[in-house]
Amino acid sequence: MAVILLVAAILIGIRLQRSPTADDALKVALSQVGTTEDAAGGSKFNQWFMSSPFAKADVARDGGSIGDYANASWCDMFVTWVGAQAGVKGIGGDAFTPAHARWFERQGRWGTTPKPGAVVFFSWNGGKDIGSIEHVGLVIKDNHDGTIQTVEGNTDNAVKVRTRSKDYVVGYGYPEYSA
Repeated sequence: MAVILLVAAILIGIRLQRSPTADDALKVALSQVGTTEDAAGGSKFNQWFMSSPFAKADVARDGGSIGDYANASWCDMFVTWVGAQAGVKGIGGDAFTPAHARWFERQGRWGTTPKPGAVVFFSWNGGKDIGSIEHVGLVIKDNHDGTIQTVEGNTDNAVKVRTRSKDYVVGYGYPEYSA
């Protein structure tokens, strides 16, 4: 039956697209390694975010103006950009890391297991409360030694691959990837 539907779709010109995988998102993220911020502290991710619907939603929620994002910390803007570029549904989008984590929690897509492509939320004081989150990235892999490998924006003013202790992880948001 599936073959018949596929042939029918091809014959009538319907283009079938698969949903992005975690690998797709990680390829996009890793392609940005080495991208740095400008002298004022902004990046191409800030500029993109300011033109996105996410910025408008954040301003409506938090106040301020779109221009406030021009030179703001951009780790979560990077994650949001990656999701948008890869076409990932269910990755959310925010500039404020605790709000982004709460979004995953409300979606029922929050947990404590590092998975490739998961959005990882950090608290540098080791706190485990969402309100203590200070930084975000994407999990590349669990090293199975108490650390994870990540790709992060706004780490030493650039996009970099890092190895981080799980002691600093508050939790993980799980985007909607295809298998």
